[in-house]
Amino acid sequence: MAQVTKTKERRPSVDVIFNHLYDDILSLRLRPGDKISEAEIGARFGVSRQPVRDAFSRLENLDLLLIQPQKATEVKRFSLKAIEKSRFVRAAVEAEVLRRAAAECDEEGAARLDACLDRQREIVRDHEHHKFDALDYEFHEALCEIAKVDFAFEVISAEKAKVDRICMLGLSKEKRMPQLLQDHEDIADGVKQGKPEAAVEAGMRHLARLDRTIDTIAAQHAEYLDP
Repeated sequence: MAQVTKTKERRPSVDVIFNHLYDDILSLRLRPGDKISEAEIGARFGVSRQPVRDAFSRLENLDLLLIQPQKATEVKRFSLKAIEKSRFVRAAVEAEVLRRAAAECDEEGAARLDACLDRQREIVRDHEHHKFDALDYEFHEALCEIAKVDFAFEVISAEKAKVDRICMLGLSKEKRMPQLLQDHEDIADGVKQGKPEAAVEAGMRHLARLDRTIDTIAAQHAEYLDP
């Protein structure tokens, strides 16, 4: 876990603690099953237990921590049932978003998608793979706004966050970024050309890439899964 510089003038807020732990969990610096304590985190950040407890509660609500009375708090293991539920919700919402985006996309929307893809291509070309995740969210947010259902991005981003860390255990970013970029290009083509089913097909193919990752984890890292 990254060290945090403590200052007497300004103590970290709950948001700061939450963001550090969130990043540690999603980046797998904290792995499924790892135990953490309020006292340890409080000492690390130089704060009392209350802000740590609040940060833990927020992480529990995101299904990232398992908090049990009289037991150590631990980073939540992957639940295949929860992943299936998240995939189902996201697929249903994204399919409708893509259909509406294909119907609503105008020149301004097409230009926005092209700009998103240009930024992604630049990241892939320059091997700055750590920047791709933010651009991935940007792309999906743009699709929701083009579809005139910007509220749908809240659902997509929440469900996406639940599986982001399992994606980290799949292909390395260097290997999977070109693949994900191609998926985004195919999705954008369907939307810009007013072909809703082509966009949906590309979107579902994009989501299905998680299947191989799940199979790999089940075979190589069974300890990361709920018993």
